[in-house]
Amino acid sequence: MFSKVLVANRGEIAVRILRTLSEMGIASVAVCSPADRGALHLRHADEVALLEGASTADSYLAIDRIVEAALQRGAQAIHPGYGFLSERARFASTVAEAGLTFIGPPAEVIARLGDKITARNLALSCGVPIIPGMTAVEPDLDRLADCATTVGYPILIKAAAGGGGKGMRVVRSPDLLASAAREASSEAAAAFGDGTIYLERFLDRPRHVEFQILADAHGHVIHLFERECSVQRRHQKLIEETPCIALNPDLRRRMGEAAVAVAQAAGYVNAGTVEFLVDPAGAFYFLEVNTRLQVEHPITEATIGLDLVRWQIEIAAGNPLPFSQQQICPRGHAIECRIYAEDPGKGFMPSPGRILAFRPASGPGVRFDSGIYEGCEVGVQYDPILGKLVVWAEDRPAALARMERALTENVVLGVHTTGGFLLEVIHTDAFREGRIHTGFIEEHFPCWQPAARLEQLALAGAAAEKVTPSNRAVGVQAASTEDQISPWHRLGAWDLGR
Repeated sequence: MFSKVLVANRGEIAVRILRTLSEMGIASVAVCSPADRGALHLRHADEVALLEGASTADSYLAIDRIVEAALQRGAQAIHPGYGFLSERARFASTVAEAGLTFIGPPAEVIARLGDKITARNLALSCGVPIIPGMTAVEPDLDRLADCATTVGYPILIKAAAGGGGKGMRVVRSPDLLASAAREASSEAAAAFGDGTIYLERFLDRPRHVEFQILADAHGHVIHLFERECSVQRRHQKLIEETPCIALNPDLRRRMGEAAVAVAQAAGYVNAGTVEFLVDPAGAFYFLEVNTRLQVEHPITEATIGLDLVRWQIEIAAGNPLPFSQQQICPRGHAIECRIYAEDPGKGFMPSPGRILAFRPASGPGVRFDSGIYEGCEVGVQYDPILGKLVVWAEDRPAALARMERALTENVVLGVHTTGGFLLEVIHTDAFREGRIHTGFIEEHFPCWQPAARLEQLALAGAAAEKVTPSNRAVGVQAASTEDQISPWHRLGAWDLGR
């Protein structure tokens, strides 16, 4: 086992990994940019390596600097977390060339699965269905048009490299194809350094369902069942849950077997996620493989009872998985709500500022993974996720009730967050009845504005009682007589921190 590991990330995922390293008795090294000198993850590390430079390219994306920091401090392995360098094959290969262990899949596997066309062909080779479309990139517009006609409109143009919705365009008629192709290619080139595109049929109202996999270096591959990730906005997931209520036992078995087959065909090692789309008729299609730990991994941990970060480390150290597929038995229902520093009432604009009050929800079956603390600054340099609110209960209705309570109790003031919006989402009849799909937010919340819910008032009132004198000094106004009815107003309501 490793004696020291460097964590090449920041925020809540760095805190998450550092906690497991501490429990395992492994010394840790955190990295940080100058903007992150006061970040929470530094408090959980045994050592800190400052990566000088004004840009992300000079810090969390600086492969050579990160590897050198690991070597200088005697680390034997590097954990990339998610985002940043986690799915960069060159990072994994540079780590290996330096004599260190990359806590993730081999570089060649990352490269193979990181190209969507290669991954689609890999899925086809092992009998896993893919969405009808191209199995090769095509720069020629006439060939794209011919394929679109064959596949049938609407079609989806996608970047062959990268993800997160960049380089992606829905095209509903032939006259829009040329401009959409140019835009998608240009956006992909700017985001990933690779402007190659392809197209596939656009599925209307599908569910996004992914299967967590674990694979050791001894040829043993298992899945840890599924996660429903359909509630998303512009391909950014907002709410995840497990199990997916739309899967019957037979469909779940077939999708799990497909996920394992793809992983085996790719020579996969470590933790990863095989993603699928499920159409309204119940047919499933391979989407892609995420060659890293997912943001939503805590809900799998809640129902399976395994620490996925620990098993990433165990696998990277060469240890075999000691359990079989038959021994993995999920229990209960878990839901995750992502809390972003964004203003849902203004088109989810970023909301930087200082955290004036922070009281995370707690109680039975509640977990809040975060990278913030009261008084910390939330900037605009990095992903706006503040934390992940996770609940577990014996079934979905109980989990929904627990999440409602947790969202009400989870106090983050000083910046706008998605908390109130997510509370509205889980209150809808459609969500509670499980009638969700990837266009759910656009369909049900096209122009959302915050409502004066009793739950919101209770939340703000609880926070108001706990705001310290030093917090009031930074601009929180005392209530006038007519303000007494609204704790939100007393704290500046949705304008607090502007």
